[in-house]
Amino acid sequence: MAELDALFDRTASLAARPRVVEELPGGLTNRNYKVTTPDGTFVARISAAGTDLLAIDRDIEYRNSLAAAASGAGAPVIEYRPEDQALIIRYIEGRTFGNADVADPANITRIAQACRRLHSGERFGNEFDMFDIQRQYLSVVRSRGLRLPAGYDGLAPQFDAARDALAARVSQTVPCNNDLLAANFIDDGERIWLIDYEYSGNNDPCFELGNIWGECRLSVDALEGLITAYYGRPMRAKLARARLLGLAGKYGWTLWGAIQHATSPIEFDFWSWAMERFEGAAEGFTADDFARLLEDAVRDD
Repeated sequence: MAELDALFDRTASLAARPRVVEELPGGLTNRNYKVTTPDGTFVARISAAGTDLLAIDRDIEYRNSLAAAASGAGAPVIEYRPEDQALIIRYIEGRTFGNADVADPANITRIAQACRRLHSGERFGNEFDMFDIQRQYLSVVRSRGLRLPAGYDGLAPQFDAARDALAARVSQTVPCNNDLLAANFIDDGERIWLIDYEYSGNNDPCFELGNIWGECRLSVDALEGLITAYYGRPMRAKLARARLLGLAGKYGWTLWGAIQHATSPIEFDFWSWAMERFEGAAEGFTADDFARLLEDAVRDD
């Protein structure tokens, strides 16, 4: 706490006293603290070392967080101290979602609206492509001799087939969060806020929607509802595209978990996390309808 207090003392937005500090749950690449002072209530995100292996750039995270805040989708950014690996944002009073909240039909339209709010904002300064990220992660795993789930390489042909099918139709990219697990939705009672822009970048909006499906364990019916709410009507090709990108996300995030399992100082079962994504990818890539998804992704809606 002495080290943390010293950091907060030299952070202009957090220096006022009396100061109440509460560690927040979650955060697999950083520590998050709720800090209340006479000046307000804030969240201090203190980054862990070694996240460069995960393709995280903290300067890009800061700039994209500013753009997300300007769009009305992200929390206001208060201060950035790269020398302390600290990003300070305004604390959003609200309820953090769980998977059941994301799946609730009453929230599907609101989540689509939150995504559209972000996606309609100022473009981010970088691109995010899971097919490129997966190659970067795989290079880290191979060069360091890290453990891979048995059978991972055997799914590469399906991963490549998904990439080729998606590339057959060019999709305009938009500013995306790219990491919307349930804990990154905050409901203040009026709107849903999207937080945590570590992996943000311009991307196919169907990746955002498909990644929500994958990370929050939504049913295909719930994903179809999300697609319909986002685009204003059912769209078979967009549904297929989102499912393929969701599977690509699971396949790529598996390597994220493998890297974290070997390198992270945070006490968390990263291997089980990685295996959960891998098993989801394997199930989807080997499903009877995978070939139909490839066909649907290139059709006209």
